Amino acid sequence: MPDRFANHAGGLESPASGGFAVVPADAADLSEVTRAIYVGGAGNLAVVMLSGEEVSFSGVPGGTVLPARVRRVKATGTTATAIVGLF
Repeated sequence: MPDRFANHAGGLESPASGGFAVVPADAADLSEVTRAIYVGGAGNLAVVMLSGEEVSFSGVPGGTVLPARVRRVKATGTTATAIVGLF
């Protein structure tokens, strides 16, 4: 299938080109640093940002895309479900 944008450089404002299921874990980083996180099932999301800061997003509605560079989604404090990392 042709890709009309194959010769264009992608930036952080560009759409995601890949994704993976996220299994929250307190001690393990994700396989990729994200450009965004999709939350399929509503709840709280506890993450470690690329910078190393720990951040909690409270009451995230299902179907939300958070534009965040995340390296870990923590099990402790995360109640959201169907989480997908986008890169």
